[in-house]
Amino acid sequence: MPAAETVKTYYVVQSFTKEHAGLRMDAPIQANSESSARKTAERLSQRKAAVVAIARTGNPTTGEFEEPTVLAQYGRLDDEDDMGLPF
Repeated sequence: MPAAETVKTYYVVQSFTKEHAGLRMDAPIQANSESSARKTAERLSQRKAAVVAIARTGNPTTGEFEEPTVLAQYGRLDDEDDMGLPF
């Protein structure tokens, strides 16, 4: 099987809840498409301190992935919070 067939793009929406100590990462939400990720992020932005929707392409078998691409971002992530993103 050619390697190109195992490459997949994942769409993830990560929201953050504001707490006294800063922002807390909520559970990530996997979306089925770029459009779905963007819509979910926009919807969550109405009630969350910050939301980011990303796309990440790679080979889940080998674990080799490209750098994530930000599709949409709402709210502000401090540099410190941004460093803790799990992707």
